[in-house]
Amino acid sequence: MDTQLASAKRSHAVCIPAPYQSHIGAMLKLAKLLHTKGFDISFVNTEYNHRRLLKSRGPQALNGFRGFQFLTITDGLPPSDADSSQDLMAIGDAVRNNMSAPFSDLISNLNHAASNSDVPPVFVLALSIFSDGVMSLATNEAAQKFGIPIIQLWTVPACAFMGFKQYRTLQEKGLAPLKDTSYLTNGHLDTVIDWIPGMKDIRLWDLPTFLRTTDPDDIMFNFAIDVAERANTASAIIFHTFDNLESEVLNALSSMFPRVYAIGPLSLLVNQLVQEENPLKSIDCNLWTEDTECLRWLDSKEPKSVLYVNFGSVAVLTREELIEFAMGLANSKYPFLWIIRPDLVSGDSAVLPREFLEETEARSMCADWCPQEAVLNHLSTGGFLTHCGWNSIIESVSSGVPMICWPSFGDQTTNCTYACSKWEIGLKLSGVVKREEVERLVRDLMEGDKGKQMKERSAEWKKLAQEATEPNGSSSINFDKLLNELLT
Repeated sequence: MDTQLASAKRSHAVCIPAPYQSHIGAMLKLAKLLHTKGFDISFVNTEYNHRRLLKSRGPQALNGFRGFQFLTITDGLPPSDADSSQDLMAIGDAVRNNMSAPFSDLISNLNHAASNSDVPPVFVLALSIFSDGVMSLATNEAAQKFGIPIIQLWTVPACAFMGFKQYRTLQEKGLAPLKDTSYLTNGHLDTVIDWIPGMKDIRLWDLPTFLRTTDPDDIMFNFAIDVAERANTASAIIFHTFDNLESEVLNALSSMFPRVYAIGPLSLLVNQLVQEENPLKSIDCNLWTEDTECLRWLDSKEPKSVLYVNFGSVAVLTREELIEFAMGLANSKYPFLWIIRPDLVSGDSAVLPREFLEETEARSMCADWCPQEAVLNHLSTGGFLTHCGWNSIIESVSSGVPMICWPSFGDQTTNCTYACSKWEIGLKLSGVVKREEVERLVRDLMEGDKGKQMKERSAEWKKLAQEATEPNGSSSINFDKLLNELLT
């Protein structure tokens, strides 16, 4: 593969993630992988997130280097100096209505610049736009205008994407949107959906949550329908997963789309292909400043003794939920590292109870943000209390760390079902948070028989993830196959 690219004209990949932490991280890993295969990279963030990255990483962080540049487009939303994840519905609306024209202008400018340099123009290349799957409403117009094929990266698992693909059929069958709010509690969500290819014993509850609206014009419900259907326009679809983890649903999707490639876990593939001396190692994308002191704190703890708690970059807690989690962790008596980002508590500051602080002072650490992969791979980390975002799930699988799962929205319910029921590496926490259940599940995970079984299963999945990204593993082969097929 490398020889073929070296002898060919140098390719230029325009990579555009959805404007959220986990999406940016996954796309950046893909961009690094492409660069190792000989591609020049133009990585496109929104202006809002570009400013946040400079704030968290330093003013030189996005300078890039020859063959790897960072560009921006506007999201069309009102200016803001906030340091938090933007509202999902606002971003969904912006992707649909505001971002297509700026992205087309960016492609046009790249073409114009390329015609006066030694960088090949985007429109003559076999590979060009690598678009986050949920950004297709903003990227397809440019692709059509310039005759550019799009490769979609889906940063949710294949099972969640398949769930989104069913929204139109669920609508036609009258199963979604919900007729009224009573359908949230009357057993309707327990309806078994037995016709989804590659997904057995799935209920409505297990599918991504945007179907749980009563409004047929709901922005996120219709957004999910549109982006899932636009996958048909992609030249290829990449999933951040690996063959053994989701074989049944990947096989089903491969019969629906001409080119489907599972090339995860991306972090493990990057570790295989990006050498320590490579300047790519210095490029990162954390929207909050990482607190690395937590790694030194972990160094002082016994192996597999610490529970890591992180609800991701978007999910929010009420003040009551924060307190219940806090007291459950305190009562468990286990050491824990808790990431409490500045905007974690909805409409309030994250003020922890005095009794919690007094009880846990000697065995806990709280931080605004952290290098999650390093934390999960640390010898002292024995479990992960997570919101079930896919980035967190796949990193936990890669690290062999079992989970307590508390899904919030979107694909997280699907991820939770698969982690707990299919892969058997998670314990599900009820939607209504109670300190007694938090305490019980922490103890079950860290010391119970169920926890021991999950740790064994997690170790097996870790081994399979590592094998998938080795030189002759399925994800490595799929990545080379993707590039070979799209360059011919």
